[in-house]
Amino acid sequence: MQYQACIFDLDGTLLNTIEDIATAMNSSIAAVDCPQYSASYYKRLVGQGLDMLIKRALPENKNNNETINQVKILFRKECLLHLTDTTCPYPGIPELLDQLVKQKIKLAVLSNKPHEMTLLSVKRLLSSWPFQIIIGAEAERAKKPDPAGALLIADKLDIKPEHILFIGDSDVDMQTARYAGMRPVGVTWGFRSKEELIESGADILISEPLELLRYLK
Repeated sequence: MQYQACIFDLDGTLLNTIEDIATAMNSSIAAVDCPQYSASYYKRLVGQGLDMLIKRALPENKNNNETINQVKILFRKECLLHLTDTTCPYPGIPELLDQLVKQKIKLAVLSNKPHEMTLLSVKRLLSSWPFQIIIGAEAERAKKPDPAGALLIADKLDIKPEHILFIGDSDVDMQTARYAGMRPVGVTWGFRSKEELIESGADILISEPLELLRYLK
């Protein structure tokens, strides 16, 4: 099958963001007297949006709406201040994007990261490539694994879902691809395990970005 577009997850797929996420969240939860975690531990917590990240990071005795909202305000401030302090594209991503552009493959981003932060991250670190549609989490749109965002991208690109590769590093991404009728590609350099990707329906697994090119036709 001829693929005409690639939809990428952002955190853990295009960009290694985990150190900056950990720094911002640790600062935020420390302000409400909660224990902090290592960056590697946060790999288990991310993927389903900011609210879920906060709920997972807070201990049970602090898991209430008041504290969650307080941490959310603090995190947004901290994250915007330090959004890309250490964040960078994964090795091989620039080369992959160069090749996709040469092959006239359309590019898009669909993330559960807050929309404002998603746009800013792409602008700062991925602006050399023509991502035609960039969608982060907004209150009015269901987050992944709901397929609404993926199907909106397909509609805007005027490409049938079956002609789109959906690339991500988590079960949420693989489920989104399946629900949207797109081909799910799991990347093993991200935040989750190969086993999780297989169990959640990855049709393709790649261990380095340029491997994606062999599946375009």
